Amino acid sequence: MRQEALVYAALSYYHRAMRIFEAVILGAVQGITEFLPVSSSGHLVVLQQVFGIEGPVLLFDTMLHLGTLAAVFTVFRQDLWRLARRPLQPLTALLCIATVPAAAAALLFKARIDAAFESGAYTGFGFLITSLLLMVSERRERRTRARGTKNEYTVTMPDALVIGLFQAAALVPGISRSGATVSAALLRRIDRSFAARFSFLLSVPVILGALVLQVRNGFPSAEFSAVGLAPLCAGALTAGIVGFFSVKLMLKLTRKSDLWIFALYTALLGAAVLTDQHLTHLFFPAATAAASGGT
Repeated sequence: MRQEALVYAALSYYHRAMRIFEAVILGAVQGITEFLPVSSSGHLVVLQQVFGIEGPVLLFDTMLHLGTLAAVFTVFRQDLWRLARRPLQPLTALLCIATVPAAAAALLFKARIDAAFESGAYTGFGFLITSLLLMVSERRERRTRARGTKNEYTVTMPDALVIGLFQAAALVPGISRSGATVSAALLRRIDRSFAARFSFLLSVPVILGALVLQVRNGFPSAEFSAVGLAPLCAGALTAGIVGFFSVKLMLKLTRKSDLWIFALYTALLGAAVLTDQHLTHLFFPAATAAASGGT
């Protein structure tokens, strides 16, 4: 009996360790992809399918975003402190306007967004949309660069609204939030440096809003049981640490390099996900493919 108890304890420890290991991997992916125009939510959906994580995943996704939010607060602490000290300024108004579309879409279509995260049905199409946005915006930015660009002091409220509408579309897994907002900014002839900075500042109210909604609705006990407190904390901590070290590098890449490499990557990933959803079913079950084709 004692030997059986030891074996059971060892197996329990192994499974807990594997869950924490998976959470650390997901947190690292979140910390990296949150700051690249490749859709962190889409990558998490794919990895959740690979690891076989079933049931609600929005709580875990929110915790990972909370970790990257800490990284954003750290890197952009001077900008955020300036906004906090002088909230009545044009940049605050632009951020508020750009936040409204995503907030409204999250409230109106919450059930469908939750279902999209749980099934991953639209993730492949989302990656392809991200690729298309990046290619179109990069091509347009090169053509209009000679006509000059807008900076923080010349960006208009309609510009902010367009960026907000693109961000609302990024509620679908696979459509990159940073990719969509930076693409929208480039299409509106906004300077690349400010486009990247505005995109990451815009992530603060979005992530905080998602966290408030999650708290208001109550943290589901079923998801706590399925994932566990330790993996949730491990994933969030990893996302924050990796995000802190990667955000500066990723900002430089977004500002100085073109977006074609990210467009190619998301196109290939989207094609791979769709192939698995509709043909091979190595990670995505056939039911997921049927759901994506029937709506």
